Amino acid sequence: MFFAPWLPPGQPLRLLSSTVKALRGGPVFDSHNCNLITRLVPYNQFDMAFDAPLHIETRVGSAPGTRIVTLNGPLTLRNMFELQAMLRGGEMPKLSILDLSGVPYLDSAGMGLLVNHFVHCQNHGAKFVAVGVCQRVLELFKITRVDSIIPQSLTVEAAEA
Repeated sequence: MFFAPWLPPGQPLRLLSSTVKALRGGPVFDSHNCNLITRLVPYNQFDMAFDAPLHIETRVGSAPGTRIVTLNGPLTLRNMFELQAMLRGGEMPKLSILDLSGVPYLDSAGMGLLVNHFVHCQNHGAKFVAVGVCQRVLELFKITRVDSIIPQSLTVEAAEA
């Protein structure tokens, strides 16, 4: 149940799934296009229930000892644990590239995971590069000053060079 400040006190506003989707920018909400959709309601804790899943793809880079992890979907508390286990499991690569080009947004837990992985790489003598950071995530990087700590690259190829 949601309460709206424009309704009389005690008058609940019940939102159906279709109403929530319409408020977010149209009948079909795609979290990957969240930077392109003008929203009437800012992202909040209720949106987490509607987050798209995080798809994780891992591959070996062209240089030996390089692991490329491609993410597709929002990086939030709801879905970060699988990624965290994958990043910590197995042998530590010399170069860890995290392709964030498919990540439309992340929350504080997602930001914490990125900083934690950066520190983990530093402690093991490895290098970590974030690739393809979208404007929305880059703004969060700038606000938290993470952009001055975590190396970034526009493309995976440039990160491998």
